Amino acid sequence: MSDERLLSTFLDLVRIDSPSRQEAAVAHYVTDRLQAAGMEVRFDESMDLTGSDTGNLIATLPGTAPGTRLVLSAHMDCVEPCENVEPVVRDGEIFSAGETVLGGDDKAGVAAIIETVERLTEARLPHPDIRVVLTVSEETGLTGAKALDPAEVEGDLCLVLDADGQVGGIVIGAPTHYTFVATFHGKAAHAGVAPETGTSAIRMAALAVAEIPVGRLDERTTANIGTIAGGTATNVIAPLVRLTGECRSIDRDRVEEVRLAMDGAMRRAAEAEGGRVEIAWTKEYEGFCFEGDSPLVSLVADACSDIGIEPRRFTTGGGSDGNIFSAAGVPTLVLSCGMTSVHGTEECLAITDLNALPALLLRVVARAVS
Repeated sequence: MSDERLLSTFLDLVRIDSPSRQEAAVAHYVTDRLQAAGMEVRFDESMDLTGSDTGNLIATLPGTAPGTRLVLSAHMDCVEPCENVEPVVRDGEIFSAGETVLGGDDKAGVAAIIETVERLTEARLPHPDIRVVLTVSEETGLTGAKALDPAEVEGDLCLVLDADGQVGGIVIGAPTHYTFVATFHGKAAHAGVAPETGTSAIRMAALAVAEIPVGRLDERTTANIGTIAGGTATNVIAPLVRLTGECRSIDRDRVEEVRLAMDGAMRRAAEAEGGRVEIAWTKEYEGFCFEGDSPLVSLVADACSDIGIEPRRFTTGGGSDGNIFSAAGVPTLVLSCGMTSVHGTEECLAITDLNALPALLLRVVARAVS
């Protein structure tokens, strides 16, 4: 019966529209369920910072036994197109009808957290202090997590339910991520009458791009040029070009090395052509990395084994709220939730994975008090 309730909860959630900054309806649904299960629910005052119609949801369940204080987290928003989702259950999997994403990212995590709390309280299972944190606007650059007071995620272990792949996946490393916006300044001139009096910002940007290595630089590091835009007309030497890009690495020293190399290439290109460049770097989030046999990783891996699932430890090139929580000093692992083909209309979720999520969390709770 609890698995049937879990599926019903998930289907309810994906039918609730929740594009980024419009998560209030999901928050209301979750509040009712968690309060009915005995949790104290409140919201932070991050709306002015995020632009969302609700704050981040924070719920607490006082422990009934000593042990590892747990934080369970997911995000309430979905990428577009995510309005008027019509879920379809077919051959043991859940899809959207095809015009929208399904929304398993991250409503699989939200549904699993609700079900876990309900099973804990209904069966009066011993548990440590548990905090639930559901964020807004994760898909717009981890905006909700960045606006959250770090004290709200204080705990001994935070589990963020927001990775793709079959349940059993444990993200033990994620990168530090930098982005840049570079503005190359040249000088406009008539390309046919007096080209020698102009300075091409397009050429500066092209020289920089040609020097910057992109793609997978090593097994832990990537770099990319994302956009280039500029110029005014075919017969005008381009006076301005805007270039954007990024670099990421799980190796903290390596990401700084790559960032400086990219920065240097752009500055050299501008100088060589007699122009100038303004470069604004933003650290989107800090990375984290665990040893595969660390106690907290082993706790989750053993919980996977308890329910007959092979644990998979892996690193990722993507970021999540887990990066923000880890940077706040909370030991954080990101768990796979069964999501497949996320951010596309072919997204699907196996019911076996959906059922495995609360089963796994309950075993984590059991081990946290043993």
